[in-house]
Amino acid sequence: MAVLNKIRQRSLFLILIIALALFSFVLTDLFRNSDALFGDSQDVVATVNGNKIDRNQFMGQVESLQQQMGPQATSTQVMNRVYDQEVRRAVMSTQFDELGMSVEEDEMRDLLKQNFTSYPEFQNEAGLFDENKLNEFVANLKAIAPEPSILGNFRITYNDWVNNETNIAIGAQERSYYNMVKAGVNATLNEAEIEHNLENSNRNLKYVQVPYSSINDSLVAVSKSDIKDYIEKNKKKYEVEASRDIAFVQFNEEPSLEDEKNLSSEFDMYSNGKVLFENGKNDTIQAFAKVEDSNIENYVNFTANSEEKYTDSFIKKSGLPDVVADTLYKLNVGDVYGPYKDDGMMKLTKIVAEKQMPDSAKVRHILIPFIGASSAGPDVTRSEAQAKATADSVLTVVKAYPSKFPELVTALSSDQGSVENGGEYDYHPSTQMVKPFSDFEFQNKTGDIDVVQTQFGFHVIEILGQKGESRAVKTATIAKKVEPSTETIDNVFTEASKFEMALQEADLQDAAKERDMAIKPVNGIKVLDENIPGLGSQRPIVRWAFEEGTSVGDYKRFSIPGGGYAVVQVTNKTKKGLMNPENASASALSEIRKGKKAKMIREKISGTTLEEVAKTPSAKTNTASAVNMKNPTLAGAGLEPKVVGVAFGLKEGETSGLIDGNSGVYVVSVLKIEPTSELENYQGVANRLSRTRANAAQSKVYNALKETAEIDDNRARFY
Repeated sequence: MAVLNKIRQRSLFLILIIALALFSFVLTDLFRNSDALFGDSQDVVATVNGNKIDRNQFMGQVESLQQQMGPQATSTQVMNRVYDQEVRRAVMSTQFDELGMSVEEDEMRDLLKQNFTSYPEFQNEAGLFDENKLNEFVANLKAIAPEPSILGNFRITYNDWVNNETNIAIGAQERSYYNMVKAGVNATLNEAEIEHNLENSNRNLKYVQVPYSSINDSLVAVSKSDIKDYIEKNKKKYEVEASRDIAFVQFNEEPSLEDEKNLSSEFDMYSNGKVLFENGKNDTIQAFAKVEDSNIENYVNFTANSEEKYTDSFIKKSGLPDVVADTLYKLNVGDVYGPYKDDGMMKLTKIVAEKQMPDSAKVRHILIPFIGASSAGPDVTRSEAQAKATADSVLTVVKAYPSKFPELVTALSSDQGSVENGGEYDYHPSTQMVKPFSDFEFQNKTGDIDVVQTQFGFHVIEILGQKGESRAVKTATIAKKVEPSTETIDNVFTEASKFEMALQEADLQDAAKERDMAIKPVNGIKVLDENIPGLGSQRPIVRWAFEEGTSVGDYKRFSIPGGGYAVVQVTNKTKKGLMNPENASASALSEIRKGKKAKMIREKISGTTLEEVAKTPSAKTNTASAVNMKNPTLAGAGLEPKVVGVAFGLKEGETSGLIDGNSGVYVVSVLKIEPTSELENYQGVANRLSRTRANAAQSKVYNALKETAEIDDNRARFY
């Protein structure tokens, strides 16, 4: 009780102590997180020319694009695409604001009409664009927000629509902006004349070269300070982003020999048959060889639950698995072979039937794609049902009027590889085309024509000819993936954990060597990288490597795609700025040596004339004809723009002084000047220059604007 009374008496003192402790904790957190201390928003993905890209809005766009791009696109790929789009929008908006460029209401209506005129949702009974229907659709989207509505084949929300309108407006502004830029880069007639002279004015030269290779590298001392000075003089060349070097040891969850042996024994019941007792009754698994043809599909797909489903089609020897093709092809109908290992699976194969089939076929086709089909372009708007209906209509026409086939190919087919040939593919083997296409052309007769669906869409195919004939077989295969057992997976985890613990006392190199394991180094990882060679998509590793608390020498175990672990160690950290001399030495050494060798060679040369310089040890004399400024190459020496530039400043018969070139020290003499003939009119050259500049203007202008923009990229905080 006495203690409690003392605490009560000093309660104010205790409250002050606790308050000071809490305040200290808050201050510590503020200084750790400078953004909170100095007022920068924690919800800003990037700032471009003072314009902030809000995190919540950005993440909404990423989510929407992810749905459009599907699972084949990683979250980082989608994020980078949205980021590039938003940066471009911000950079260009700065230009639009400075120029006072905007999209007015009337222009916006026209733009919406151009973009959505083909959508049935916005068409009247006559199939014409109806602005009122578009307005109704947008009003409904706004009313049901944030719920989506259907437009074409997409689900779209009101925010998606607003973002889409913004993109359309910005696209129109960009076109206007770039049109103005292109109009300002037209070449003048004077520029055209200079270009013509550069292309056609030639010099015949005689030169002496003392090559840098005449001095051994070992005779040229390059110090660390030399490299440092070279980096300072060539800062732009050696500016680097922050990066990390790592090394890792991989522990894969791969099936053991025991796992393979156990799976192989499981196949005994398919090879020999077996009586199982399940659910209180006997169930007989019939031997694969005794299964009737009529029941073969059900046996493979359901009784055996094969991971390679039965396909009722014939294949040539070339279509059989490489590892057993010779063996399988020699089997008789009804024979069974296996189990054997192929493509990570254990397999048992039966020959179901055989027949003679053409060795090659010639066909012509018309491909009608639909939305979602492989390689379907952005202009494809028809649904699968609409594509099928179109293909059926085309089939009816070409059956009645075969001569119209080429005309319909040109008008409808999306297979650009065959359009110019009237849709034809000359004689080819059965392995060249996708399976449904190939099955039709090799299992039917010359003259047959029909509609066939593949992943690319609907094909109207006509068989024009078939050549040769050889045996084809129909196979049935029971396939089971060879997977690691629970025991194997546990063993891999144990080994990875032991290795990680060993690094507490041993170096990574020593620990790996002791266990006879390979170390895989990966250098130059950037903060927003996603893939690590050998490990695939591994953002967690990249994020960890760039965390403030991660130091050189730190290590950590990570799960890897496909099962297993990687024990990763950070081996080097490079800060943003100039490359350090050690890393720069690989590229800098050669240039520094060139400079030092040039000085050494100059000290050896005593004469000034071409003949005197030619007496220098290791000197080479050569001639070069028809040299011009557009292609500054010397025969026998290679690309030497500085030497050729000096030569074009000399008069006929004049000799230069010493020139430090790319591959040696030179003296050059002009033997003959062949001036270009003058043109009556340089407008043709000017037009060509203008087109070249206009074509390059768009990308070059944006890249220049982006380079000069003030961009603060915070993506690494969130991804």
